[in-house]
Amino acid sequence: MGAGHSHEPSETLPPAPPDLRRIVTLVIVPLVVATLIGLIVLWPRGETAQQPSDTMARLHGEVVAATPPCPREVPAQPGGDCGTAQVRVGGETVDAVVPTGPSAPQVAVGDKVVLISSPDAQGGQRYAVVDHDRWGWLLALVALFAAAVIGFARWRGVASLVGLAVSFGVLLLFILPAIQRGEPPLAVAIVGSAVIMFAVIYLTHGVSVGTSMAVLGTLAALVLTGLLGLLCTHLLHLSGAGSDEAAILTNVLAGVDLRGLLLAGIIIGTLGVLDDVAITQLAIVGELSLADPTLSARRLYRSAIKVGRSHVASVVNTIILAYAGASLPLMLLLVTAGTRTRDVLATQVMAAEIVRGVVGTLGLIAAVPITTALAAWAISRAHRHRVSAVPPEQGLTQG
Repeated sequence: MGAGHSHEPSETLPPAPPDLRRIVTLVIVPLVVATLIGLIVLWPRGETAQQPSDTMARLHGEVVAATPPCPREVPAQPGGDCGTAQVRVGGETVDAVVPTGPSAPQVAVGDKVVLISSPDAQGGQRYAVVDHDRWGWLLALVALFAAAVIGFARWRGVASLVGLAVSFGVLLLFILPAIQRGEPPLAVAIVGSAVIMFAVIYLTHGVSVGTSMAVLGTLAALVLTGLLGLLCTHLLHLSGAGSDEAAILTNVLAGVDLRGLLLAGIIIGTLGVLDDVAITQLAIVGELSLADPTLSARRLYRSAIKVGRSHVASVVNTIILAYAGASLPLMLLLVTAGTRTRDVLATQVMAAEIVRGVVGTLGLIAAVPITTALAAWAISRAHRHRVSAVPPEQGLTQG
């Protein structure tokens, strides 16, 4: 049933019969072709809807001298600035103002910072510190993450990192630019998620009939997630507006489809968990069939679905708490304002987060029985083919 990596559990299973491989090919190939056509049609072309200003530039430098940081309780100097810092940018040192406020950076000598450069009234340049430059430490953290994954999972870890790179590549090179250029966010998310799904699952787990069952189960759950998202946003009158980010987007990208953006976020956010669940169920069915090759598809399904229920029960809490944690500052703000719990949960922004969590969880629940049933059918069929292919004399000798 498998190919490529010797430590993949499903690879010790008997090869899929030719008729099963033909069936899977006839289903998978049109889906891949449709995904490629969608990628070509929706690929971002032309100029963006909003071009960055050519009067401001972002620079990176190191602080070589700085005034003591302003205490947060002390009012800012006129203009909202709080002293200056000397920053080395390239081969020169410039004076940059340091803003004040709860979210303003507090800098010290040796800090890597990001500057904004803009023309001043005298025809020169005005510099302002806007943030810390975290790129170096981020690269170190990513390197530690990659080393841990490769050290534990070996070549399979390398494959998973390649899949992760593909995911971010699709997100940064296709999904975000296409939405920025005015393409429908929901269609872009569906095509982009399909590209990620095919690439990640096949790269990480190999091309086989078994992994194709996981792909089909994931795709079916994604379609169901999108349909449920459409229904819920319609019934709850969710427009995708209400947050600061949405307000900024409406000014920066005129005509952006905020409801479509909400649905796109639900689909993309659900994809990673669906991948995990689908592959887990495939592995469970494979191991059960190896323990007892005589199990029928029905018995394989019944045994594997018990593990699937436990998996879903634990993941549901993870998903809901993840969305709640992301919304914690907003929830605290609404509660501090004296708003009742019912009114807090019914706001546009909070209702959207609830829909994200609930719809994503329903898609996850649907992926378990779908993937388990497909895997049980394919694997049991492979075992039946192996048994029928053994000559009677050989079977008697082995018995």
